[in-house]
Amino acid sequence: MDLAQILFNGLAIGSVIALAAVGLTLSYGILRLSNFAHGDFMTLGAYITWLANINGLNLWLSIILGAGGTVIAMLVSEYLIWKPMRDRRASSTTLIIISIGLALFIRNGILFIWGGSNQRYDLPVMAAMDLLGVKVAFDRVLAITMAIIAIIVLHFLLQKTKIGKAMRAVADNVDLARVSGINVEWVVLWTWIITGVLTAIGGAIFGLIVGGIRPNMGWFLILPMFASVILGGIGNPYGAIAGALVIGVAQELSVPWLGSDYKLGVALLIMIVILLVRPQGLFRGTI
Repeated sequence: MDLAQILFNGLAIGSVIALAAVGLTLSYGILRLSNFAHGDFMTLGAYITWLANINGLNLWLSIILGAGGTVIAMLVSEYLIWKPMRDRRASSTTLIIISIGLALFIRNGILFIWGGSNQRYDLPVMAAMDLLGVKVAFDRVLAITMAIIAIIVLHFLLQKTKIGKAMRAVADNVDLARVSGINVEWVVLWTWIITGVLTAIGGAIFGLIVGGIRPNMGWFLILPMFASVILGGIGNPYGAIAGALVIGVAQELSVPWLGSDYKLGVALLIMIVILLVRPQGLFRGTI
């Protein structure tokens, strides 16, 4: 496989990781939550998208329903788990353990309802285009395009809107933001909405790229997601996007030498090196 093809595939995978990593870094930056259930919410979004698709809806409407279902699930977890834990001032260790339990609950719920076999979207097979020797598949172009759109929309939301400015204020200092009259609970609500939409889109598109969805697919992406967040600077959504693209390309570049079984090892190695050399990440860790 030539270098151009590897780079293209890496950008596509990195774009999927970026969509989910943005939500992960927002939930930490604003809610101070290292959510290990994030990958399983990604899987849930993919399954809801698949369920809508096999029942006659086109891909776009299915993704919208998948995003809506994921947002609802995240809001349920917010009001049943995370808000009560914040009110009790639970420690970060407690929140991590709870998030791992939530991840297991979601994954086993998916297994119970839909089984453990791979599921495929009801979509026609589209041949990849040959562009200057690079096989350009529709699903990979879709992943890169959605990541670009997400970056533009997210930038506009954070920099130009009232809720974006409130999110940045809460990320900087939640107590000062509350004293200044910012409705912190409203900011939390919007954080989960943005996180759910991006996560579900990432999960749905990842299912397209790998040719199907399975109950544990999000769990295997949680390490690259955390590596992207750490590489880009914890709490910085732009850094998470850049980190995800680096991780995606690095993983694909390693395949010709190490094989596909060691992709996660490459993400782990990058994360360890960054933590040792520059623990604050490549960019300033703030929205």
